[in-house]
This record gives sequence, structure tokens and C-alpha cells, in this order.
Amino acid sequence: MSGVGYRVREGIAEITLDDPPANALTRSTVTELIAALDRAAADDAVAVVLVRSAVARRFCAGLDLTQLDGTSPAEVRSLLETLYIGLHQAQRRLGKPSIAVVNGAARGGGVTLAVSCDLLVAGESASFGYPEIDVGVMPAIHFTLLPRIVGRHRAFDLLFTGRTFGAATAEALGLVSRVIPDDELDEAARSLARVLAAKPRQAMRIARASFHRALDLGMSEGIDAAVEDFCVVAATDDAREGIGGFAKRRAAARGSPTPQQQEEPDR
Repeated sequence: MSGVGYRVREGIAEITLDDPPANALTRSTVTELIAALDRAAADDAVAVVLVRSAVARRFCAGLDLTQLDGTSPAEVRSLLETLYIGLHQAQRRLGKPSIAVVNGAARGGGVTLAVSCDLLVAGESASFGYPEIDVGVMPAIHFTLLPRIVGRHRAFDLLFTGRTFGAATAEALGLVSRVIPDDELDEAARSLARVLAAKPRQAMRIARASFHRALDLGMSEGIDAAVEDFCVVAATDDAREGIGGFAKRRAAARGSPTPQQQEEPDR
């Protein structure tokens, strides 16, 4: 059964993560996400794309680290190229605005997915974090992305402490476009999408491409470097120990939330 849903109504394509308990990203999930973005790009009836979650209080736990346990360097590289480069390129060729609707916990690669969109709206109980350093790897793509959004020193703080932070903090940092009461989030996101869908289509497509070009100076090179850097750190003893421990805890938990999936307050 697919972990990614797709439907179109009122000119709005909704791409929905639906892989309980926490929408952890596997290779197949990322491939389905990219395919859904390409499907929306090719559909003239679609004016705006929403990326959302069907799992309560969980947007996306990030990359399923069990995918890296015992994986060859070539397979790690291929997975990271799909997540980092493939997702970035799919958003660039989308040709229409995309909105991430963050209804709960977003961690690591889940934040990667959210910030790949043009707008990011979050529920009041949403939370964000980059826990990769705690298991001996690193959120390499965010070394390129996050300083552009929140500044060098605040980005270093978030990326290297691994601490979690809530929606209000994310909005103050400029990471989140709007914070919405949880029970109004879906309708508020659709209302925003309808505003964008009502704009002239050709002007939106050309202006969005121009906007991305202006922001993208050096970004593609940074994303390519992020793949290389992640592959290097994933081969270290620290990473093998951390990922192996994560995989064992996941097996023992048998579906209970992992540290990446648990809700945490700002700290």
C-alpha cells in the first residue's frame, strides 16, 4: 500500500504522507513524493500543491535510519541523491507554488521536505529539529539551506545541538510562514492555496522561476556537496554505532515512537 496519497480538487493538488506511526522517509516514499510532484507539474488543472500529513501530530520523522544500517556506500549515495537532489529538482520544475502543511513533529529529512516548498504553514503544536548529530550523522543539506533562512549562528545552534523547537520559535526565526491554530490548519492552508490559485497562471509560473533563480545561486553546488559530506560521515565508526543502535531500538519498540518521532517541547 502506498504511503503517499494524491488528489486534486479546486485546482489544488494535495500530496499526503500516510505511513504511520511517523511518516519516516524510505527510498520508496521519497520516490513516490517526487513522482507526485511531477504528476502535479504535468497537470494543467493544478495551480497549487499542498504537501501534508494524514498522521495525527506527525508531519515527517525524517529519513528512516534503518535504511542506512548495513547499507553499502553506493546505496547510501543513491538514497541521498534521491532525497536531496531529486526532491530539490522536482520542486524546481514544479512550475507552480507549493505549500508545506506541518501538523506536528518534523525532524531532519522531514524539515528538508517542508522547506523544499515555497511556503510553510504550521499548526501551533508543530515542532522541528535536526537530531542527526546524535546518531553520528549530519543534516548536511541544511548546512546550505538553514543559514540562508535563519542566519549563520542560529543555524549552527539548531544543527549542532540537535534541540527541538516549536512553531512559534520557527516563525520568529523565519523558518515558518504562518502559525495557525491546530484545528484550523487544514482549512487555512487550503484558503491560502485558493488565493494563490486565483492568480494569473503564466505570471505565477514565470515569477516563481525567477524567484528561485535569484535565490539559487550556489545552492545546487551546496546540495551536491551535502551528498558527498553525508556519505563521508555515514562511513565513520560513530555513524555505524549510532545507526545500528537506532535500528535495534526500532526493532525492540515494535512500533512505539522513536526519539526522532516523539513530541518534545522547546528546549
